[in-house]
Amino acid sequence: MKNINDFIKAKKEGKKITMISTYDFWSAKLCEKAGIDCILVGDSVGMVINGLETTLPVTVDEMIYHSKAVKRGAPNTFITVDMPFLSYQINKEEAVYNAGRIMKETGCNAVKIEGGEEVADIIEKLVSVGIPVMGHLGLTPQSVHALGGYKVQGRTEEEQKRIIKDAKILEQAGVFAIVLEAIPSKLAKEITEFLEIPTIGIGAGKYTDGQVLVFHDMLGFFEKSPKFVKRYLEGGRFIKDALKTFKQEVENGIFPDKEHTYD
Repeated sequence: MKNINDFIKAKKEGKKITMISTYDFWSAKLCEKAGIDCILVGDSVGMVINGLETTLPVTVDEMIYHSKAVKRGAPNTFITVDMPFLSYQINKEEAVYNAGRIMKETGCNAVKIEGGEEVADIIEKLVSVGIPVMGHLGLTPQSVHALGGYKVQGRTEEEQKRIIKDAKILEQAGVFAIVLEAIPSKLAKEITEFLEIPTIGIGAGKYTDGQVLVFHDMLGFFEKSPKFVKRYLEGGRFIKDALKTFKQEVENGIFPDKEHTYD
């Protein structure tokens, strides 16, 4: 993906979009080498990297710091950056200022905003000043307390109607794509079919226009994973075993050996 038009083109051509959420230079570099279409620098960095319970404490400065590293690692990949909690909800002026900082200081391609009708006017304003925006519906982590926890959305008819309405509103507001998180597959399919812009699913089934997973989740760095995560590698176990081997070799005088010593 070179620009937002490539997202629309991919949907029209039936090409699935791949997106990985990650936060640093080396993982971004691997994503670019693997040909991943888009990197999302998520505010999930607060939980994945810093061990926080929610994404709420993450700041704009922290998002900029991590996004700069990602950009250095993947200079030729489309990069979207999450706008963290309270960086856009207060008013349009603060939203433009914070989104502008992110775009200007990181060199990223777009920002992502959570929410539906309640943020439509903010999205319209950002788009009007030249800032591409990706939407996010379903389970919106910044609203975890209002939602009553991290749980599937769109189970009831009322919730389904609201999410469908919000999807239409976001498209009209000017987003170039929408992340659909933790909603039933049938609902995601319905939304994907009536939107002209692509949907990118995470825990939303196979009928979306693309899929996103967190780098550390898909590589198995954590002992447990949510139902929607496929572990493509048991990275945590491999790394732990390597650390144990290092400890044993140092304690037993095996490392460093002649091969790893300067004469």
